[in-house]
Formats: sequence, C-alpha cells, structure tokens
Amino acid sequence: MRYTLRQLEVFLATAHFQNVTKAAESLSLSQSAASGALKDLERQFDVQLFDRVGKRLQANEFGKRLRVKAEALLSQAQALESELARNQNIGTIKVGATLTIGNYLCVDLINHYIEGGSDAKVNLEVANTETIFNEILNFDIDLGLIEGEYHHPDIEAIPWQDDQLQCFCSPQHPLAKLGTLNDTALLDANWILREHGSGTRQTFDRAMHGLLPELNITLELQHTEAIKRAVEKGLGISCLSEITLEDAFSRGSLVPLKVPSRDLSRKLYCVIHKQKYLGAGIRHWMTICGLTPPR
Repeated sequence: MRYTLRQLEVFLATAHFQNVTKAAESLSLSQSAASGALKDLERQFDVQLFDRVGKRLQANEFGKRLRVKAEALLSQAQALESELARNQNIGTIKVGATLTIGNYLCVDLINHYIEGGSDAKVNLEVANTETIFNEILNFDIDLGLIEGEYHHPDIEAIPWQDDQLQCFCSPQHPLAKLGTLNDTALLDANWILREHGSGTRQTFDRAMHGLLPELNITLELQHTEAIKRAVEKGLGISCLSEITLEDAFSRGSLVPLKVPSRDLSRKLYCVIHKQKYLGAGIRHWMTICGLTPPR
C-alpha cells in the first residue's frame, strides 16, 4: 500500500482547517511533519490536492472527491482499531441540531446517550438547518437533526418526528380576541420571523404561498427566545414550533392563533452523509432516537 493512514489524517485535517499549521496542532504533530506527510502523499501519486487561496489551502476538485472516500476509510480504520483493542465503549459523537431540536429535544437524548458508558460524550452544535447540512457534507459533524427539507445526492435524510408550527401573539394583541386568522388578518399583521436558512422559516414560507410577497415582515431574528420576547412586548405576531411554545401558553404569556387555511405541519429529520461509516456511537444515538441505522 503506497499511502498511510497518517497521511490521510493530515490530508483530512488540512481540508478541514484549510491550514497546515492548524492541521498539525489538531493531530499533535509538528508543522514540518504534517507538511512532509502531505507532500509525500501528493508526490507518491503525482497529484495536487489543494489550491492556495490567499493564506488558505482549499481542496481542489480532485481533493474534494478524495476527501469523501478518505473520511469513510479513516472512520472504518478507527472502528477497527477499537475492535482490535476490544474497546466496546461508544465514545464521543459530534451531533448538529437546529435550534428547536437542540434547545428543546436534545437534552433527553444526550442524557440517554451518556448512560451508555463512562466514555460516552456528546459534542452538540446548535445552528440553523443550512449550517448543519453543510457541516454534514464537510464531515465536520457525525450526524444532524434538522427541521428543514434539504436534498443532496450525498445526504440521507431519515424522517424522525412529526412537528407542527403554531402562530401566536401576546394576550394584549388585538388579534388575540380574534383567535382565528384569515388571509386578510395574515396580511394586516406585523410579523417577527426566523431568518432565511432556518427550517422554521422554510416551513412558514411554504405555508404562506400566495401571500408571502405581501406579508409585512418587520423583524427577522435567529433565536427562538428572542422572537418570543419580542412578541410578548407586542411588537408583532410570529410562528414557531409548538415544542417551543408549550410553557409560554401554559403561563398565559403568549396565546395561540389558529390559521386553518394554511398547512403548518412538517417533519423533523435525521441526516447523515451516505459515505459516513456508522460506528457504535452513531448507531447508539440513532437507536435512542427510535431510528434504525441504515446499512
């Protein structure tokens, strides 16, 4: 075999950080050792894997194709090493979750995961759907739990749970007495919404087809709690997942608004790269979620 796993590790780390120095630090190598491993890999096969863009090393088209296969191969090698060492611990898993899922559903999942062993840990990143999806494509995280529908030939999206968006306002808002909104009321309202790129905004925009260009969107915020506070202050009405609103409705600080003419239902998905090796940790997490890991 003309390449080593260490060379692949250096290649993948460099592709991730776009910098040899940072790649070396992440692998506890000297910069010269990392640079040498990368140069040896390119020289052995007479290939160029990176283009220099300013101070960054950016994987070229060939490097991007190789990255997918190298990631899968290295994951399998790491799993094999664990098995050879008879280490059955599920270890650390990197999970990406969109805001609603990360802030309201992941705590219980993490609790169940870490009960799996003393070395079981979860690194959770909470971001919008678009960000999580891109990190799955780049192998920066092991799997994602998302609210939006994104399609890519390299990504497997597995339906996880049903969810429902709910329009709402403050108890003092004029629409609170109305209770049910028709299209005229939707157009007259001031809206406070999630940002573009979020799964919640994707579902809302789809539900408001035919009205969307005429809606009065006064604020776009990235955080669910900020939206709820703004609505409580009477700055407008909004639409979020029912999961995020249960406590506010029970306290009476916010009230639901019915919109029977609009379909605000959606699904939550577990997404994973099709070339990702499904180690014990990923399989354990998916089982906790009630999903059957793909073969």
